[in-house]
Amino acid sequence: MKLTNNLYFYREQGILDCNTYVITGNPGIIIDPGNPVFLPVKVGGLYKDGINPKDISVITNTHLHIDHCGADETFKKLSGAEIAIHPVHKENYQMVVVDGARLFGIQPLKLTEDYCLDHNRLNNDNVELEIIESPGHSPDCICFYNRQDKVLICGDVIFDMNTGRVDLPGGNSNELKKSIEALSCLEVEYLLPGHMGVVTGADKVASNFDFIKNNVLLWL
Repeated sequence: MKLTNNLYFYREQGILDCNTYVITGNPGIIIDPGNPVFLPVKVGGLYKDGINPKDISVITNTHLHIDHCGADETFKKLSGAEIAIHPVHKENYQMVVVDGARLFGIQPLKLTEDYCLDHNRLNNDNVELEIIESPGHSPDCICFYNRQDKVLICGDVIFDMNTGRVDLPGGNSNELKKSIEALSCLEVEYLLPGHMGVVTGADKVASNFDFIKNNVLLWL
């Protein structure tokens, strides 16, 4: 589904999956490929939108929970793209990936990055993305902000009328509150979370932040 000139949205498909976002250009970027079980559906969506997976050369994530990065390696084999993680992902890998897997009694994901992102930005020839560290749901959460188009890809930091959970390894309610407060100061017309629907329109986005700050955050 096309959202803006260079931005596409592919909805989560089931359990342990997430919303996936693709930014076309050079290089093409995919954020949070999700669960490998559902990757064929999303790849089918790419083709319907006229995007060949081989046009994407950067795979990255808002954070390294398995529902967001589980398909990274699979998409890499399909497309030839490289996996780029943020330094804060690398710093918290043991806690988020290994300890998180142990909590659920599953094998930790084996994820090998090709390189690390710049701390502050990820750009292609069409879009400039500012990277904003936003811990709370997980200590390695980052958001991608396109200031020109007022787009915020926010992972599991904030949803439509809700926030991400804080009871997984490294989760911290006080940090989440600080992150959401900082993000609410940005000009946003497209709020693009990791789960559920997107929120579009500056007024609706602002109302969503207000609702969360005045209701949800009070109970964290």
